[in-house]
Parts: sequence; C-alpha cells; structure tokens
Amino acid sequence: SAPSVSPQVGSYRDISHESLSLFRLLEPQIEILVLGTGDRVERLHPAVLKQMRECGIAVEVQDTPNACATFNFLTSEKRVAAAGLIPP
Repeated sequence: SAPSVSPQVGSYRDISHESLSLFRLLEPQIEILVLGTGDRVERLHPAVLKQMRECGIAVEVQDTPNACATFNFLTSEKRVAAAGLIPP
C-alpha cells in the first residue's frame, strides 16, 4: 500500500507522532531530526519526543532560524540529519 501523506503542519501544535512519520521512513535512517518551531522555541509533547527516541532518532527543537543553522552544521559534519521547519 502507498505510504500515507503526513497531515499538514501549520504550527508546532500540529507536530505529532503521525506528522513525523515520514522522518521514520527515510533510508538511510536519520540520526537526528531538527525541528524549527517558528519565531521561538516551543515545547513539544514529551510522548512525541520519546517515540522518536525509541525509533533511534534524536530530536532537537529550536526556533526556525537556529534550526536552519543547526541542520547546516550537522550536514557539514556528515551527520545523517533531517529538518522540519515551520516558517517564522
């Protein structure tokens, strides 16, 4: 069956286990997911972070400008990273 499309994420409140499903399907598996939550750092539900850790993926939550910088740094260090960015 075709993979389901992640629900639309318009704000950090929409970040869920389901909306992050794409990042768990990537090959090779990513080591770290950088999430940019807009103008400022927002707290995500602890269960969402725990579920990602259980899949072997670290999650770094930052405001979007810093998340972009972190993602660029990680990829320059040859880390297997992905970013989910909400525009500020």
